[in-house]
Amino acid sequence: QVHLEESGGGLVQAGDSLRLSCAASGRTAGLLIMGWYRFQPGKRREFVAATNWKAGIFDYSESVKGRFTISRDNAKDTVYLQMNSLNPEDTATYYCYAGLGHYTDCNDYEYWGEGTQVTASS
Repeated sequence: QVHLEESGGGLVQAGDSLRLSCAASGRTAGLLIMGWYRFQPGKRREFVAATNWKAGIFDYSESVKGRFTISRDNAKDTVYLQMNSLNPEDTATYYCYAGLGHYTDCNDYEYWGEGTQVTASS
């Protein structure tokens, strides 16, 4: 089993920055994908960013490209999401996820964090 521990959410003003962290523990050696989805009330969950550990690929949704940066610390089994120029549309609960494979359906990913709230007010 893998446990994902998220941190870094908070309440900020529009234009400010936050850095989210997701630390993986347990049987992490086989993980291929780690990334972030966000959830907003009344809306479908939205892909934010992810990294493929094996291929060294970083992927972003169009809505956050150029503002958000995903990075990783291999020694700590931790993924970070640096969020700059936050706006009210970024307000959501952000969930870290991880999987042993790369799946087209996010429901297939094996591991999910508890979520961390990000609120950007104007």
